[in-house]
Amino acid sequence: MIKKILIALAIVLVLIQFIRPAKNDAGGVAYSMPTGYNVPPEVNVILKPACLDCHSNVTHYPWYSNIQPAAWFLANHVKEGKEHLNFSEFTNRRIAYQHHKFEEIVEMVKEKEMPLPSYTWFGLHPDAKLTDAERETLIIWAQSQMAMIAAKYPADSLVMRRK
Repeated sequence: MIKKILIALAIVLVLIQFIRPAKNDAGGVAYSMPTGYNVPPEVNVILKPACLDCHSNVTHYPWYSNIQPAAWFLANHVKEGKEHLNFSEFTNRRIAYQHHKFEEIVEMVKEKEMPLPSYTWFGLHPDAKLTDAERETLIIWAQSQMAMIAAKYPADSLVMRRK
């Protein structure tokens, strides 16, 4: 009986390898954050490994993304990440949204909610583990972008509208 269950499980594991999610490789830089904001090299070197795989239209997939069900988990994770913040579409949104997202970046990085702990489990993505100095660099950068927006736009244009 156990042998039949193991064989059935093996067959299912082999079959699900043929059901692959779509890759996140839409690209596009027309509305990416660097087109509207100053992203210095010391910030970019942090954003690339720690943020952009899940929060942009270009994901660099690790080796295990070719194995199901890991690929499904990754595809869902990237989809959810882009729903919350997509650096590739950032400047295509209202200025209030952009200002609010900088606020969220400060909050999430300060509270160590981003990058997600699961992103660095088992030693995966070691360069995404942010040091306190890297966190501080991101926070200061995001706050400076918020100040630049606040200086450029009227205060009422920075208020998020209720849905």
